[in-house]
Amino acid sequence: MSGWQQLLAWIAEILAIAISVALSVAYITYFERRIIGWIQVRKGCNRVGPAGLLQPIADMIKLVFKETIIPAPAHKVLFVLAPIAALAPMMAAFAAVPFGETTFFGLWKAAHVMAIGNIHVGLLYVMAMSSLAVYGMLLAGWASNTKYAFLGTMRSTCQVISYEIAMGFALVPVMMLAGSLNLADIVHAQEGGFWHWYVIPLFPMFLVYFISGAAEAARIPFDLPEGEAELVAGYHVEYSGMWFASFSLAEYAAMILISLMTSILFLGGWDAPIPQLAFIPGTVWLLLKTSFFVFVFIWMRATFPRYRYDQLMRLGWKVFLPWTLVWIAVVGICIYAPGISRVMDFWLAWR
Repeated sequence: MSGWQQLLAWIAEILAIAISVALSVAYITYFERRIIGWIQVRKGCNRVGPAGLLQPIADMIKLVFKETIIPAPAHKVLFVLAPIAALAPMMAAFAAVPFGETTFFGLWKAAHVMAIGNIHVGLLYVMAMSSLAVYGMLLAGWASNTKYAFLGTMRSTCQVISYEIAMGFALVPVMMLAGSLNLADIVHAQEGGFWHWYVIPLFPMFLVYFISGAAEAARIPFDLPEGEAELVAGYHVEYSGMWFASFSLAEYAAMILISLMTSILFLGGWDAPIPQLAFIPGTVWLLLKTSFFVFVFIWMRATFPRYRYDQLMRLGWKVFLPWTLVWIAVVGICIYAPGISRVMDFWLAWR
């Protein structure tokens, strides 16, 4: 493949992922309102188009034409850069996420991983990119130059840093079992059916990762940076129009990313739960698993009340962090201790 062909292929892949994520976010908001309406025994949005299916399009048109206002005391440059700094890392993180394997209808002899960059340190790259989104929140509150926005920024910064530590430690046992940081290799290490999935030996880490992901994405019950009762929407209180929509897009993109990563790291990615169902394309399985976790995010929003901030920080530092450290030690002992190591051999593809 020539240089120009490779460049065009990369551009096509980037556009495919960016457009898919944007459309997914638009219609996740629709399904979120419908599901929460169903849970709360009401209709949800059902006026624009058949069954309300055009509501996300109407919302997008409204946001595009809504006036964007920069407050007089705000730092103009940083105020404009903040939404970009929040959204860009989240979109960039999808570059290393594999969506399956394909031979492209038999044109390729060997199956290729469906990812923009199938890099050896894909897991580390995704964690690094997703952690950079906190700078967008930080810039938004600082540049707005108002008390409520600044308080929301301080909350979000402390929250994201606290729960990213637990998230990182929760993934160490996954790396220990898979013997790789490559996301495709982690999926291959779980091949053979649901009894090979890491959710079984690492169930506590699965819970820590998913709940910490909800906290990092600032989803209810962890949406303290946007606490309306205390902060009037938090760090993006001064934003409107498409600038505000950029923060919302980043939040929902984070929710999709966490759901994808949970499916890949703990539920076998694109592998079927039993070998007899392997005739269904792997990408379909990955999207089904991801959709389930997105539904759980929405379910949590409709079910749980918001935490107090002291409860939020206590959960991250005094429960999740010690829990992950203990489980790392347990997994290490089970892998390397003589006589006990047979317990984990079933999930160790590299042995």
